[in-house]
Amino acid sequence: MWEMRFRWKAHSFMAAFLVLQVLGLVAGQGGKKSPWLTLSGKAPAVVAKGGFSGLFPDSSSDAFGFTYLAGSPDTITWCDVQLTKDGVGVCLPSMTLDNCTNIQFFAPNGTNTYSVDGVPTSGWFSVDYDFKTLGQVSVLRSTLSRSDKFDATLYPILTVEEVKTQIKSAALWLNIQHSMFYSQHKLNIRSYLLSVSKKVVVDYVSSAEVVFLTSIGSRMGSKTKLIFQFLGQDIAEPSMNITYGSLLQNFTFIKTFASGILVPRNYIWPVTSDLYLQPHTSIVLDAHKQGLEVYAYEFANDGFISFNYSYDPVAEYLNFVDNGDFSVDGVLTDFPVTASEAIGCFSHMGKNKSEHGNPVVITHNGASGVYPDCTDLAYQQAVEDGADFIDCPVQVTKDGTLVCMSSIDLMDSTTVSTSPMRSRSSVIPQLKATPGIYTFNFTWDEIQENLKPAISNPELQYKLVRNPRFKNAGKFTKLSEFLNYAKGKDLSGIVITIENAAYLAENIGYSVTDSVIKALKDAGFHNQTVQEVVIQSTNSSVLTKFKKQTSYSCIYRVDESISNADSASLADIKKFATSVAINKDSVYPRSEAFITGQTDLVKNLQSAGFSVFVYVLTNEYVSQPWDFFSDPTTEINSFVQGTGVDGIITEFPGTSTRYRRNTCLKLGNKMPNYMVPVQVGSLLVTLNVAALPPAQAPMPILNADDVAEPPLPPASLKPAVSIPPASQPSEGSPRHLFASFLLSLAIATVSGLLLL
Repeated sequence: MWEMRFRWKAHSFMAAFLVLQVLGLVAGQGGKKSPWLTLSGKAPAVVAKGGFSGLFPDSSSDAFGFTYLAGSPDTITWCDVQLTKDGVGVCLPSMTLDNCTNIQFFAPNGTNTYSVDGVPTSGWFSVDYDFKTLGQVSVLRSTLSRSDKFDATLYPILTVEEVKTQIKSAALWLNIQHSMFYSQHKLNIRSYLLSVSKKVVVDYVSSAEVVFLTSIGSRMGSKTKLIFQFLGQDIAEPSMNITYGSLLQNFTFIKTFASGILVPRNYIWPVTSDLYLQPHTSIVLDAHKQGLEVYAYEFANDGFISFNYSYDPVAEYLNFVDNGDFSVDGVLTDFPVTASEAIGCFSHMGKNKSEHGNPVVITHNGASGVYPDCTDLAYQQAVEDGADFIDCPVQVTKDGTLVCMSSIDLMDSTTVSTSPMRSRSSVIPQLKATPGIYTFNFTWDEIQENLKPAISNPELQYKLVRNPRFKNAGKFTKLSEFLNYAKGKDLSGIVITIENAAYLAENIGYSVTDSVIKALKDAGFHNQTVQEVVIQSTNSSVLTKFKKQTSYSCIYRVDESISNADSASLADIKKFATSVAINKDSVYPRSEAFITGQTDLVKNLQSAGFSVFVYVLTNEYVSQPWDFFSDPTTEINSFVQGTGVDGIITEFPGTSTRYRRNTCLKLGNKMPNYMVPVQVGSLLVTLNVAALPPAQAPMPILNADDVAEPPLPPASLKPAVSIPPASQPSEGSPRHLFASFLLSLAIATVSGLLLL
């Protein structure tokens, strides 16, 4: 046991030393007070539940330590107190140890069933083991969707005193539950609390039991705040057998034994069964009238939040602390860094859109994280969000109409898979290896009359869907409509993306490049300077043609992950493009969702005279490495402040433009810790060697052969009347039947997942 204690202290010291070496000690944000609508008029408190438990195992040494290394020094540490058989108080998220430790390996037959507040509960209970026995047990992640890599570090169970020693002068919040259960096991958690409060400073005590808080009120001292915790409104408070919903109507009574309340976030902002916000309640205002502080809990970046927030946890926090009507007095969270940045950098910014500037914000299919790709609603949302450039990926229909669609395959962005028109599927190896249903096999009228837009769900495998109430909302957009809409809007310009130009020219005799040039001229974009026109493509042949025939700017998009680009490739790209778009992994390579390094690609491209844009940023937490804390704002900050990219290509432009307005960007060397860019490798140093992610094969270096392409073949402004058949076997061949089966299976699978 003592060997493990020593190992914990040595490990904790080394981790702290390494992270401090990287991050440095950064002063907190100072300046003029903001008009907070909290009870005290001060900024809301951030309470770290079990430390930084969204990343490290709840109540582990690194969870507590990393809270202050990466976050605000004002963060309050939360400890769920559990008692051992010999009356030692430890910090663990649950009294059933199998939910948060590896106890099963040391006591495989140690499970028991007890009545906890009248509910039969089975598991390995802390009251069945003395502290010495638990010395060989390690804490583990209690949320299985989080990384298991930190479990191998074998963090010991910590006592309350050890936690206080680690966090030093930071405030400590002890949460006490199930006092009557402990009494049944001849343990007095009230006596324990009074005893430990004489050894360490306890700033907050919370409990969901009225009688327990009443019993310690006169014994804890005036400096300790007593907070009454509300559970579900239909649950009965165990010491009085009154539902929490009933107690919610009597703040006058609660004020007699508590200085504040702790409520689930949906008490304040209720949500519907399909996770959309309802109007806020009056709980915060009513409690403040009675002199009660209000703390909200159940915040987690990787949890389910209302679709109104578009997977943006900062937006959720702002709705609780800076909504113009009220502010909660604190938030209890698994991700304290995100709460700190919301309160310290993004509050009271006002609602005005940002000036266009750096980083440049370019949409990817409009605001496609909110509405279906490239629809009128997606473009309207992008403009409302303050995007600098809105984009149109150009596709062509059978009758030669240029449309804005994210893919040449209608299966990717429309309802064609569930329509009678799905029979028009074919396999075209030059475009994709699997069956597709292509825009050039439909007239514009057929698309409008028979299909609806379908919102993209790139993380559907994790059952994360986007804005389901509006999954088929909006109208398809022709290029001409897109161009007319962009005119007069507060935009720096437009981006036209062209792919598959060589295939269209060779196979249906259609020149998409000439057609786009004509459409831009017809719309008056060829002779104006108010809005910039940018052409984007992965094909050098497309950009070379535009360079020769127009004065439009060009972005060369590299469609693979690369570690660098050699001088010959840079020289070739310079002939036709002024900017380069690279994917996220080309900047921050990763292995098993951990960042393993940072390339010099951005710096080298900029040194060669290119503007550099990174793509595609999305808000869903599974799209981000663990190093970004399941927080899209942390990801943006790392690309902008950490690597210096010139712009961001995103499906959630509102998150990026809000980042550009945050007040911490002006602080210079006074930047708070929670807005310092993530440092490469800062998480890897905390891992046990056996748990390190495997080394990845080196990414290739872009060379001249990767860039060079033959010129586009000549073609006309109209597609051939007869579209040549794709490489599609006859109706009765086994290959055709198998392809049709696979297509049907894919459609059924997607439809089934959407119903989950």
